[in-house]
Amino acid sequence: MPSIHRLAVLTTLAIFAEAIIVPPASQGVPDLNTQPVDLNGATTDITGIVSTASLVDQKSGPSLREPPNLPSPETAITAIDNTLVKTTVTSVTNTRRSLVKRSPSDYVQVFEGKQKASRDGSIEGTGYLTYTLVDNSTYNVDQCLDFCDHTKDCVFVNIYYELNNPLLDWIFSEKSNLKCAAYADVHYSAEKTNIGGQQLEELPHDSTYIQRSSGYASLTNVAEPEIPDGYELVFGPTDGANNAPGYMGFVFLDRYDVQACADLCNSRDADSIGGGCQYFNIWRAVVNGSPVTYTCAMYYIVADESTAVNWGQGDLKVTQSRGYARQNLLPDGGFEGYDECPVFCFTSGYEFWKGISPAFGHQDATIFHYTQYAHNGHGVALLGSADGRDNFPGSLTPSQLLQTQPGKRYSLQFFLSSDFSGMLEQAAFVDVMWNGEIIDTIKPGVQHWKFYSYDLTAKGNDVLQLHGGKAPSWVFLDDMNLFLA
Repeated sequence: MPSIHRLAVLTTLAIFAEAIIVPPASQGVPDLNTQPVDLNGATTDITGIVSTASLVDQKSGPSLREPPNLPSPETAITAIDNTLVKTTVTSVTNTRRSLVKRSPSDYVQVFEGKQKASRDGSIEGTGYLTYTLVDNSTYNVDQCLDFCDHTKDCVFVNIYYELNNPLLDWIFSEKSNLKCAAYADVHYSAEKTNIGGQQLEELPHDSTYIQRSSGYASLTNVAEPEIPDGYELVFGPTDGANNAPGYMGFVFLDRYDVQACADLCNSRDADSIGGGCQYFNIWRAVVNGSPVTYTCAMYYIVADESTAVNWGQGDLKVTQSRGYARQNLLPDGGFEGYDECPVFCFTSGYEFWKGISPAFGHQDATIFHYTQYAHNGHGVALLGSADGRDNFPGSLTPSQLLQTQPGKRYSLQFFLSSDFSGMLEQAAFVDVMWNGEIIDTIKPGVQHWKFYSYDLTAKGNDVLQLHGGKAPSWVFLDDMNLFLA
């Protein structure tokens, strides 16, 4: 009686004889003969960003009836992909934001208020956070700067007297008309557009007016932003924004918040062609010397400073442009490191990945160097006997244990294709395994490149394994990423 191994081989040979399939190891052509995916089609919509910036209005300051010492609002979103909105980062990303306080720092005077006898104006600018009332027995700059030190995201304060406001004089407990307004961006005297003139009491009482409005900027709080967990700084700051391929859209923020941009990238819906967000470019838009908004542009291809060539359009100028890329914990997730031939070759393992075949199996998990099979570039992994000698499933796994952090959440992302042998792909499957447990079993049928994503919890030194493929129901895998979620 033939052994199970011999039956499997005979069955596979019979299928090949009937279907006349040239296997991947012999450089066979996929049944659909589909052209490689073009990841470079979508580039930055600079015109859309600039035109939307001309519509958004993010300038504000303390209102007349607003009580002092309100908590600073969380970072707000004012536009998403050319559409003006009013929402918050938390509502979009479902991510709880940190409220860590800043430490005391030094300041420099940006502009000096007019003499007390003269009328002045207070700032109406981007990134308004909150305000307090300081002791008005003197022009109490120190107390105002201390307030900024203890207000999250504060980098600038505008201190000024607001006269003829009865709420300040009689209602609020501080009984002071010396306002200290905190902002998340630095502003200049040209932005002192609130000159008062509001009538809060019946005539013959005078309307409100502003005196001695000065501005102070922090010397340390405007330093390099903290790099978000799971990211690395690619470039910046420069005065050029990316004009790059792999563009996924943009969001306007009401302040320069790198962590908020990272949260948005992490939660951005995947692109069907390019996959999940892997990179963002955050920059400040300035019109006629005044900041107007803060752009967070997202990409599924990591860009660099060579494409940071968008200096702005018309009166809008780009400033404080920085690029950040997500860190992939899978070494060589695109299998581009296997480069042992000019055009076509394959292996059961190399420095970063290894393929595992069961007993009596032959090349049931391999890595190919061949553009025709890849989703992107020239590297791609294959599950199922590369030369069709058997119909056993194989396993693909990184060569080393993953350098994950215990308890942290990770996002596993990859593309899968199972269209090599047409209708014979109906038996194709892949078990997604994490530390020996099956997270999901994919049964794709006949399918060209499709994106998959899974949320995983790390134990530390985790083991990832993709198990499946049964020749002639081959499965190709490419562009695999493991990102901190």
